[in-house]
This record gives sequence, structure tokens and C-alpha cells, in this order.
Amino acid sequence: NIKRGENLSIVHPVNLYGCEFGKNCFVGPFVEIQNNVKIGDNTRVSSHTFICSKVIIGNDCFIGHGVMFVNDLFKENQRAGDKDKYLKTCIGNKVNIGSNATILPVNICDNVTIAAGAVVTKDISISGSYIGNPAKLSKSYK
Repeated sequence: NIKRGENLSIVHPVNLYGCEFGKNCFVGPFVEIQNNVKIGDNTRVSSHTFICSKVIIGNDCFIGHGVMFVNDLFKENQRAGDKDKYLKTCIGNKVNIGSNATILPVNICDNVTIAAGAVVTKDISISGSYIGNPAKLSKSYK
């Protein structure tokens, strides 16, 4: 029950349900993409990545191997439980996310690179490269 854009390429095995893809997208093996996820045109999702509900990824993005998206911050040491309490993540256009990065519920603007292993805990509103845990701006793009 996924919405497929033109030229969607999927390498099995994958677990995809209730998600939507733009045109010319690629999904590598061992990826799970849950319901209410929208992925824009020309975006590549590499193997072993998990994209939870309520994530929107823009056009011309690259999601590296083993990237984890989070929609529940376990506030007060408890799971949200109710899916309506899950938090939303919005990734802009031309965003590259390196392998094994973790993306908490945030907004990331266009033209951003997240380094491998970085943990994004806050919104990113300045185009540039981000590294570390928590991820911090290392170089802005003009």
C-alpha cells in the first residue's frame, strides 16, 4: 500500500508500508519505511535505514547506510503510546545524511550535510555541514 513515483527502484528485502515516493527514487535492502512518510523526487535511501512515521524528506536527498529517524522522545521515561503523539520530522531539499546518523524530530533546511554518526537533536536553519553529538555547524554554505 505504497504510492510509487515513476522509476522507483527497490532492492529487496524491505519493509515499506503506507509511505509515498516521488519520481526517480531508490531504496536499498534492509530498509524499513513506515506509514505517513513522504519522500521527494530523486532521493536515495541506502541500506539498513529506518524511517519512522511522520517523516517528510525533500527532493534530491541522500540518506546514508544505517540512518535512524526517531519520532518518540520517550518524555517522562515513557513511550508516547498513542501514534497521534508521535513527533514530525521535515528534511529539506538537497540534504545529505551520512551513515549511522540519528535524526530526532526536527526540521532541517535545504542544502545541508549531516556527517556520518552525527546526532541531530535540534532544528537546523542554516545551510552547511553539521558534525558531532549533538550535531553542530562546522561549515556554513554561502
